[in-house]
Amino acid sequence: MPAIVTDFDELDLNGTYTYADYLLWQFKERVELIKGKIFQMSPAPNTRHQTIAGKLYLKIGIFLEDHSCRAFFAPFDVRLFDSKKSALANLDVYTVVQPDLCVICDSAKLDERGCLGAPDLVVEILSPGNSQKEMYSKFLLYQECGVREYWLVDSDRNAVWIYVLNENGRYFGQQPAVKVLQSTIFPGLKIDLEKVFD
Repeated sequence: MPAIVTDFDELDLNGTYTYADYLLWQFKERVELIKGKIFQMSPAPNTRHQTIAGKLYLKIGIFLEDHSCRAFFAPFDVRLFDSKKSALANLDVYTVVQPDLCVICDSAKLDERGCLGAPDLVVEILSPGNSQKEMYSKFLLYQECGVREYWLVDSDRNAVWIYVLNENGRYFGQQPAVKVLQSTIFPGLKIDLEKVFD
């Protein structure tokens, strides 16, 4: 039986890990797994990051009051499947991420450990330590796993980059939102960004 890991330095950063391994990690560092590889998360987010996340969560939550969809905020494990592997191979989950915010409409994807499968909407707020990861690795990951809409919040520029999955399973970008954020998959969801970024 695998042992509990209490020291991050015990891990092989070049190794490949599964969600089963991830569940045994009991150290203070925050990590995500992307296709079996460890990605260290930034330290606790700063006040601006948390303020923006809180305002977006509140707006999304109010909008969803009359919907069957539910919003969640980090820390919240989202386990994603590799779309290039067979269903049998996906029994071992190699990707676990903690988006800043996510919306899940299929209640069958929810369990006591979080979400198993792609959320409908994912929101990531950029910070100095994670910009490259969110803009490259996670963009490709969310596209591949079928996240229908992805918001990349740039708090330095007070803008939100919106990507929507098309019928070919590829993201297309919309004009950056700087005044009003309008969701494509939730047409009634409009957010005044001047209030979010003030």
